[in-house]
Amino acid sequence: MPQAPADALVSVIIPTYNCSAYICQTVDAVLAQTHRPLELIVIDDGSTDGTPELLAAYGDRLTLVRQANAGVCAARNHGLRLARGAFVCLMDHDDYWYPDKLALQLRAFAAHPEVAVVFSAFLPWRRPAEDQDFPPPAQVPREAHGDAADPRFSGWIYHEFLLDCWMLTSTAMFRAEAFEQAGTFDESLPYSEDWELWLRMSRRFQFLKLRQATTLYRQHRQQGNRVLRPIDYRTRLLTDTAARWGLASADGRRVDERTFRQQLARYHVDFGLGHLAHGDRATGLRAMLQALRTCPWRVKPAAYLAATLLGWKPAA
Repeated sequence: MPQAPADALVSVIIPTYNCSAYICQTVDAVLAQTHRPLELIVIDDGSTDGTPELLAAYGDRLTLVRQANAGVCAARNHGLRLARGAFVCLMDHDDYWYPDKLALQLRAFAAHPEVAVVFSAFLPWRRPAEDQDFPPPAQVPREAHGDAADPRFSGWIYHEFLLDCWMLTSTAMFRAEAFEQAGTFDESLPYSEDWELWLRMSRRFQFLKLRQATTLYRQHRQQGNRVLRPIDYRTRLLTDTAARWGLASADGRRVDERTFRQQLARYHVDFGLGHLAHGDRATGLRAMLQALRTCPWRVKPAAYLAATLLGWKPAA
């Protein structure tokens, strides 16, 4: 793949929906990046809380596009169609970047021209208490790791993505051709849409993970990954992917069948516990039974299944 010139245009895409509380801090973090040139594209997905008005105040420092509410996948894909950069970043509307994020990643691309995606560690960003504000980014401890890469999550890592979604969207930078060849987000998916795309990309391209944290990942109750879903999209995605492409990456590294099944069982148990805690006993029981079928040698699914049948319910 071509080298990454120091003056490469980076396109940053932020999909947003009703995020007036945080969107300005996120936009300001992008505009404070030490790297130039960059283009910032914000896709407002039908906000009704004043978010578009806040964004309009930035004038020509960003491109604001408004669309009828269609979901985060459609908003990201809209931004990808507009992006002009050789490199692309996707940022969630409530996260924060340290000022050197883009520069660090472009330097990694220059040193590793074989990779199509560079992502990084992140730091969870939490309130000290529910009634308090998030601490200023400068007060969140950040260790220095320079340009060091994490070997486990660098190279051909499809097999690692079969265990977990190790890459936080806001931390990643992509060569534009990665989307051209692997495709964009599947707009039919209500959940795990990023994970599904990372699995597709990691079949075709090598990744590199920087040990240096570049991103603060804001933790709050409105996050999508905290919403209880009627379907366990994680296990469906992983089961379908493994059936289609197997358990091995392009270089032969693989996850063994037993480890894969144990992880599926953990996801079934987590899904079941969530539904049991919210009073959906039927869905919880089905999930525990599926965990036991997936991994019959593990004690925990059987114990949870027996306890549920006896009337036990986890705390909400």
